[in-house]
Amino acid sequence: MDADTALATLAALGHETRLTAFRELVQAGTEGLAVGELRERLGAPGATLTAHLNTLRAADLVIDQREGRVIRVRANYAQMNGLIDYLTENCCAGGGNCAPVSSCKPSKRGKKT
Repeated sequence: MDADTALATLAALGHETRLTAFRELVQAGTEGLAVGELRERLGAPGATLTAHLNTLRAADLVIDQREGRVIRVRANYAQMNGLIDYLTENCCAGGGNCAPVSSCKPSKRGKKT
């Protein structure tokens, strides 16, 4: 990941609703959520959620899949992990004294806490 991509990704997450939506999708695991279910969880109007999802799509943080009349949205773990790697690639100047960093390995189905 380069600096411009990292900045765009961070900017997309820099809004409370988008951050909450992305975290819900990460928690949902690889199955993701139907847009309607995500809207219900967030309590956001449909048009507002669409605008936020468009921002997350533009930053490659979410992936859509149409299932009949339903659109399922999933977190793009590769992009998320790329951002984490970018942010931590020079951790402690390579001295090895940093806390261990591991990439997210999504479960088949996330658990709601």
